[in-house]
Amino acid sequence: MMRIASWNVNGIRSISKKGFFEWLGETKPDILGIQESKIDADKLTELLTAPPGYKSFWSHHALKKGYSGVALYVKDKPKKIDTGFGVACFDDEGRIIAADYEDFVLYNIYFPNGKASEERLQYKMDFYEAFLAHAKAQKKKGRKIIVCGDFNTAHKEIDLARPKDNVNVSGFMPKERELLDRFAKAGYIDTFRAFNNDPHNYTWWHMRTAARERNVGWRIDYFFADDALGKYIKGASIESKIMGSDHCPITIDLAL
Repeated sequence: MMRIASWNVNGIRSISKKGFFEWLGETKPDILGIQESKIDADKLTELLTAPPGYKSFWSHHALKKGYSGVALYVKDKPKKIDTGFGVACFDDEGRIIAADYEDFVLYNIYFPNGKASEERLQYKMDFYEAFLAHAKAQKKKGRKIIVCGDFNTAHKEIDLARPKDNVNVSGFMPKERELLDRFAKAGYIDTFRAFNNDPHNYTWWHMRTAARERNVGWRIDYFFADDALGKYIKGASIESKIMGSDHCPITIDLAL
């Protein structure tokens, strides 16, 4: 059984002081994808890159210092690592890292947030479109795909505490949600919903409003898996009690 985890850590240096590596040592995922590492290559230390039992791979293409960033911690080195999907304006923000494990390709992605401006919302929409096109091309080659990360979109009303209040807010706009509909139509399973259809399961909470204590949150972190892998997915979880970030970790168990 392989366990894969994903976590938007909101700064690897910050979370490293809040029990991150203790959690990693206790949970022992075979692969962990993190988002918002917020660190440049010259600031990485052995403590951050080589915790016991793990190798790591980092994407450092963000032109803005201390911005964005994704990484993978792995027990076994993949066949190949890529840090983009071939579109410079998206690859340059350090949002993508992909690991080829032969049986599947894992994409760990920090999808853009569209709240800042109309331009950033369009960038987010274009990013989704580019990734869907890339994934479609990979599937045509016979590759099985798993996508994890912070999607910055709650898919359905059940996926956030106050859907009516947020229908015109980036992160729950109809056109953003439609892009996640297209993931499903393209043959990807929302792994958590394959096992749990209960409400009040969230992965992100606003830090300044005590939202986490009240569980007024959003489910914006996902594992989407190729439906060809569906029978091999044996579990999916949201670890909402794990602190240290404004997001919590999510996991899937894969029997290949």
